[in-house]
Amino acid sequence: MPGLPGQQIESAQIKQWLATPFEPTSEEFLWLHFNLSNTAAEKWLKANLTLPEQFFEALHEGSQSTRIEYAEHALIGVVNDVLFDFAFNPSDTATLWMSADRHVLISARSKPLRSIDKLRAQVRAGELYRSPIDLMVNLLRDQADVLSQIVREAITKVDKEEDKLLTNRPNIKLADLGALRRVLVRLCRLLAPEPAALFRLLNRPPEWISAHDIQDLRQSTEEFSAVLSDISALVERIKLLQEEVAAKVNEQTNRSIYILTVVTVLALPVNIIAGFMGMNVGGIPLAQHPHGFWIILGFTFVFLALAAAWAFRKRD
Repeated sequence: MPGLPGQQIESAQIKQWLATPFEPTSEEFLWLHFNLSNTAAEKWLKANLTLPEQFFEALHEGSQSTRIEYAEHALIGVVNDVLFDFAFNPSDTATLWMSADRHVLISARSKPLRSIDKLRAQVRAGELYRSPIDLMVNLLRDQADVLSQIVREAITKVDKEEDKLLTNRPNIKLADLGALRRVLVRLCRLLAPEPAALFRLLNRPPEWISAHDIQDLRQSTEEFSAVLSDISALVERIKLLQEEVAAKVNEQTNRSIYILTVVTVLALPVNIIAGFMGMNVGGIPLAQHPHGFWIILGFTFVFLALAAAWAFRKRD
């Protein structure tokens, strides 16, 4: 009831509430939340509630982007959210399905989600809500808050990687940055409401939705837009960081290859001289000289020193 805190009802009372028609002017509403991991939940919904067919179709669509659209006599909402124990894993996302009309809000999920648990705790704590649409809007706002928290945690991770780059610590892993970037892109794709369906709803809302609820819904989409803008900026920041780290890695690799090439080239004359001097034929220079070995060794070291100085001077 608007202006009064929500009251928890027992499962045995649900059918009694549903069997009693709401008065057209009544502002009372009912929120029923279902766990679809129980196979009997969907059967109960079909048997006891008159829900749009689009709602049950959405239950079996699999992973879809967040959207809210008007179907028959109700609003159908498909809201993706992160799991309660989200740990920056692309698979740590799940879907919440909703159907809302003037007096009843139906929500269903198969895995525990942060935003729905937060909303349920608020209702139990006595938070006041005007209508089922008000509950849906607050759910979207909670989802935006959860996404903002994820962005803050991701920014902290990126800041640490940038600090490593600035202090020339080479233990930055491109794979970790790539995984974080993919997670943010996936969250942006799944959690962002579809603009086309949302704009249709905002421009032509059902008559039973109050102007205040439409305004709140519009504000919640603006909050989402701000969060999505932050995600886009963070993804671009990670991309630039990846490019800079890759450039440093390539520079180090090129330097190592250059040094290896120079050492190989410098060792080539020594190998040639050693090959010539090791031939068992007559006429070897300095073969009979008492200091021939040291003369050849000195000549070789002088040649190597001059060649190395020239090579590394060119490199610098």
